[in-house]
Amino acid sequence: MIVVMEHGVHQEKLEKVVDFLKSRGFSLHISQGIERTIIGVLGDKTQKENLALEALDGVEKVVAIITPYKLASREFRNTDTVIKIGDVTIGGQELQVMAGPCAVESREQILETAEIIKKGGAKIMRGGAYKPRTSPYAFQGLEEKGLEYLAEAREKTGLLIVSEVMDTRSVEVVANYVDILQVGARNMQNFPLLKEVGKSSKPIVLKRGLSATIEEWIMAAEYILAAGNHQVILCERGIRTFETYTRNTLDLSVVPIIKHLTHLPIIVDPSHATGKWRLVNPMAKAAIAAGADGLIIEVHPDPKEALCDGPQSLMPEKYFQLMGELEQVANVMGRTLQGTLHFDKTGTEG
Repeated sequence: MIVVMEHGVHQEKLEKVVDFLKSRGFSLHISQGIERTIIGVLGDKTQKENLALEALDGVEKVVAIITPYKLASREFRNTDTVIKIGDVTIGGQELQVMAGPCAVESREQILETAEIIKKGGAKIMRGGAYKPRTSPYAFQGLEEKGLEYLAEAREKTGLLIVSEVMDTRSVEVVANYVDILQVGARNMQNFPLLKEVGKSSKPIVLKRGLSATIEEWIMAAEYILAAGNHQVILCERGIRTFETYTRNTLDLSVVPIIKHLTHLPIIVDPSHATGKWRLVNPMAKAAIAAGADGLIIEVHPDPKEALCDGPQSLMPEKYFQLMGELEQVANVMGRTLQGTLHFDKTGTEG
């Protein structure tokens, strides 16, 4: 439930309500807005029902949250969450593109890709140092050495870095190198991992599981929020259906649904969703038109030589073309894609 305090409530009254709730064993999240302060109350439902909170001085009303997710719900917070990392915002007016290779393969590859990403106008680079693969014999990533290359790329270009964390043991080491932690689709319901990244101060990209319902996905986000980290970015990357032409089925209907049910930002990954580079451009534009706050796009200097996911990776000139077209779609949607350059179809600056 949430406790809505009176307009302009004095700090002393707020503290008395907080102390009262804590003394009864509840966990609290306090959100102080311009006009109202609300307290999210987490704990035993039966105990909540026996409280006469509206009798406390300074309390305007008590609202029950009927959804199983509390902190992620629109009932708890009606305004959109905007995540700020330096001068970059995710969830606000500006759309963000996280671009880069599926995997960090070498120092040369990642530094070359970083220059391409920056030239195209994206502000965030993605790259996997730890790779969850279906086959144990496939390339598993360069691990910490890959993280070092990503950090070097950030130093040279100023790009923010997002990379996947696979288990609780690697959270600290990955967080030491990157700006945003990613929890992959296969780990969406790895509850110990969700709790561990919830203790981190870094924003979290939480990808939707292969066959996860919307409620299961939001509940996974709730684990992170309940652990204290309120910088959660949801990522739709396609779900498993009977269709085999594409790698997965991209569920763009989830974008307005998430916007309706939660206050969290949502981005879309058309690369993993489709598995085909020629489908990335139209699906990326469709995602922005549907209201997504950004995209994850796979870009590789030479996709045919990529150690993983080459067929879905954009060549540099295709990436440049996409960024120019995304800027046009963003403008139509009343949003911005700042920092992008204008390229013709050959990748030449115009």
